[in-house]
Amino acid sequence: MNKLFFLGSLLFFQTSIAQFCLPKSGSVRDGLYTPHHRSLRFVPYTPLRQADVMWSKRTWRILDLREKINHPLYFPIEAITSRTSFVQMIMDALTCDYTEYNLTAYDVIDDEFTVRLTKSEVVDKSFTKEEISYENDEGEIITKSVDNPFDFASVKRLRIKEEWFFDNQRSVMNVRIIGLCLVQEKFDEMGEYKGEKPLIWLYFPELRIPMSSTAMFNSRNPSAIITYDHLFMKRRFSSYVYKESNVFHRGIASYKTGVDLLLESKDIEHEIFEFEQDLWEY
Repeated sequence: MNKLFFLGSLLFFQTSIAQFCLPKSGSVRDGLYTPHHRSLRFVPYTPLRQADVMWSKRTWRILDLREKINHPLYFPIEAITSRTSFVQMIMDALTCDYTEYNLTAYDVIDDEFTVRLTKSEVVDKSFTKEEISYENDEGEIITKSVDNPFDFASVKRLRIKEEWFFDNQRSVMNVRIIGLCLVQEKFDEMGEYKGEKPLIWLYFPELRIPMSSTAMFNSRNPSAIITYDHLFMKRRFSSYVYKESNVFHRGIASYKTGVDLLLESKDIEHEIFEFEQDLWEY
């Protein structure tokens, strides 16, 4: 009996040790187990007809990645193997040769997705050039232009174009994001801040494909896989309205300043909330 107990304990000990042994590839496993990444798919939109939309309002939002609730989109600033920041995921999907996503970038001359950008045009708009000089073996000074790596941390804001609507068929107020714009901070050679520069617009239904395949950090349970698509569809981010559909096609900043601008943004959000509440009787 004691011999059987000893053999069983030895087998259990060897099995436990084997869980932490090196994988067959020879690399060290960074974790308790070897993760098996399953193919994640996004939930498609509910079919919507024009006759189903009883009311709608278009709004434009600014999402600041420096806010604490938005940190899962901003970090990690430097690329790591286990996670990818939101901006890095987009740039990889647009510029890498091995990408399998059919993602198209659009010029920022407007937000209506009228001018498509090629891969080379995206690289020219995103990557900065630097002139370097060096001396060759013959003593000649050679000047060469090189592309600096794209600084993912320089994109600190996103612009979101979305549509709020009341679905008369299902009797629900809903919202769908139409487009998303990357906004990059610009600095001069002395390091002084020179404002913001919109880089590219992206059509959100196309962007959902790479987002649903990219896991993000889950602060509540890191072992539970959630994707960037989950974050946007569940609206787990903080943002504020800077423009609504109007006859002048102008933003709030053109007629409001300071605190009044923020109050006007809150009024637009409250107007949408009140419209939904006024549809029902309690």
